[in-house]
Amino acid sequence: MLIGAHVSPSGGPAKAVARGEERACRSIQIFNQNPRQWKGRVYTDEEVAAYHEAMDGSTVEALVIHAVYLLNCASEDPEIREKSLASLIVALHAGAQLKAKGVVLHPGSALKSNVDEALERAGAVIKEALAESEECPLLLEDTAGAGGTLGRSFEELAKLIELGGGGKRLGVCLDSCHLFASGYDVRTRESLAKVIDEFDEVVGCERLGALHVNDSMTPLGSNRDRHANLGDGEIGVEGMIAFLSEPRFEGLPVIFEGPGRSGKEIEPVDMAWAYDLRSRGLAERLAA
Repeated sequence: MLIGAHVSPSGGPAKAVARGEERACRSIQIFNQNPRQWKGRVYTDEEVAAYHEAMDGSTVEALVIHAVYLLNCASEDPEIREKSLASLIVALHAGAQLKAKGVVLHPGSALKSNVDEALERAGAVIKEALAESEECPLLLEDTAGAGGTLGRSFEELAKLIELGGGGKRLGVCLDSCHLFASGYDVRTRESLAKVIDEFDEVVGCERLGALHVNDSMTPLGSNRDRHANLGDGEIGVEGMIAFLSEPRFEGLPVIFEGPGRSGKEIEPVDMAWAYDLRSRGLAERLAA
């Protein structure tokens, strides 16, 4: 399991690797562009070369790119859909340049429109973005379910994969907080195992490309995406231990997005806590 954190890419992607090393990360996640602007960030050859040089011999083993939250591939507004498509293509190209494990995408929101029609619109954009790019996987993130967001259930994720063409480049990023908020109980080893069994049946564990580990400030089924520091929320220490030692997650980037103990960015102490939770889980598995 490649436990890591979301870090800033300010100054170029090589700087993100250094920030990951400072936090003892084995994986990192970045935004590939300013999250408040539509304009895509295209990396220069020099930036790409510096990134790969930084990764060589680094403790950081994997990169995940998160598409910015402005994107809504399901929008009824043609201009928003076109901007979302263009931004997604840029992110996938960046992922190919940096050999990322995938680009994580919030599939979009139906807002007040028909959900089935919104799924069709989002699927069409996803399919086109994959056709206009090469190599880098696209990982659809499950959502907490507020505001008509798509991907709130495994069935919706499976439908989006189907509508997006169903190719091998299409995968999933599961977020522990979002799972919990949308009604999937991940508070114990046993309940998490049942949730992943269901995911495997509906979507397939072979589609898992990355994970987000976040606790939840809000209760089970709240449909509210409010992150808490690991173990301090409604999922709790036992749930975080289970998530960080689930056997079917081995080998995958597992990104802690925060907030950390300070309530702000993730610091080395937060990563040390995540590793401690994983160690407890592995010890429990051995003792079982």
